[in-house]
Amino acid sequence: MATRTEASYEKIAVSLSHEDQILTIVLNSPPGNVLDAQMMGEISDCVEQQMANRALKAIVFKGEGKHFCFGASVEEHQKAQAPQMISGFHGLFKKLLACEVPTIALVRGQCLGGGMELAAFCNFVLAEPSAKFGQPEIQLAVFPPVAALILPEIVGQLRADDLVLTGRSIDAKTAEAWGLVHRIDEDGEAMVAKLLEKFILPKSASSLRMANRAVRSSWYRDLGDRLDEMEQLYVNQLMETDDANEGITAFLAKRPPEWKNS
Repeated sequence: MATRTEASYEKIAVSLSHEDQILTIVLNSPPGNVLDAQMMGEISDCVEQQMANRALKAIVFKGEGKHFCFGASVEEHQKAQAPQMISGFHGLFKKLLACEVPTIALVRGQCLGGGMELAAFCNFVLAEPSAKFGQPEIQLAVFPPVAALILPEIVGQLRADDLVLTGRSIDAKTAEAWGLVHRIDEDGEAMVAKLLEKFILPKSASSLRMANRAVRSSWYRDLGDRLDEMEQLYVNQLMETDDANEGITAFLAKRPPEWKNS
């Protein structure tokens, strides 16, 4: 398998393999691989650069080190930065929607917040036994906009409510039972290789894109507009509350929050 390294980025590692048919994007800022504005921008740029690659059959997301991703930058959740942060984050998903190429996430260790939203968005989620999935945003008095839209479609409304409203994490076996994870194995790389070689690479790239568009027709039709609605709710309403700002401030100050319930 020949692999060539693409353009150099600071917070992601990018490679094309299998005659440019497979794009691998590694979140490369360990230990937490935090999805800050720079990393989001680099992923978006990388995906956009591959739009014209008609041979592309899959995008694989991985995390460098022991964890997939701790989530988006808490510092960038502060009121002054929130509009830019949420716009950039949603812009990444809009790029993936426009690309239409099937996506795969290989998850080990912590997969939290924005990292879980990225993994959950993927067509295939493969996990090692160490994987933990969670949407802890509510503990900071905020909510995960992408997860609020897609988790009910993936795991059902009750389980989506559980994850978003409690902020708790679930292990790989629970995630598999809930339909969030497709397969668990100690050798994650071997899982990815088998999926690619047996089921993805033998297919037509153009037909894979069309099939992805078809099977996710409701997502592709509605998600872009609904993300805009979530962005307005987050920026114009949530971040105007005392508690959303207190939650972020308290976390950064490493102290318990003092809620005003408003």
